[in-house]
Amino acid sequence: MTVETIRKADNGCSENVHDLRKQQLAARQVEIIDIASAVSDYWSYIVGRSTEDLSNFKSARTGRGLLLNGWKDHCSPIMTAYKLVTIDVPYWGFGGKLEQALMAGERALFLESHRNCFSWIDEWFGLMTEMMRELERESDYSLNNKLGQPCSTERSWITPEESSLGGEESMA
Repeated sequence: MTVETIRKADNGCSENVHDLRKQQLAARQVEIIDIASAVSDYWSYIVGRSTEDLSNFKSARTGRGLLLNGWKDHCSPIMTAYKLVTIDVPYWGFGGKLEQALMAGERALFLESHRNCFSWIDEWFGLMTEMMRELERESDYSLNNKLGQPCSTERSWITPEESSLGGEESMA
């Protein structure tokens, strides 16, 4: 499975941002994921669901929000994260079903993470890039620590003592 992301300052109207060939375009399935929707399914339950209703949320720091019907055509600034998910399970008999389940899980994960990104805007808006990267590193370290796994590529960038999240006692 691979996930490629391209972000554009548009409302989802770009046709082929990943520069797919004709054969790939014919095989792709486009799904619009609206962060303001109230969609809830099995995978939303598994991934988790924030309690923030984006139709009632307005950022105190930016003034962005309420995300009402048709918000994508009226909000400014706006950004779309174009995700290209490629899944290939080459096992006859159950490969297609596994691909469908993985895709449904990814859809729920994208929906929830992008919903949270918007609803938590007052916490991150205005942070400098290096400050955001440090928060990502701390979060990565804390999560991997809880899972008992070493950090993916580097382990030396932060120690529990340096972490403002408090090492093992922190919540990711």
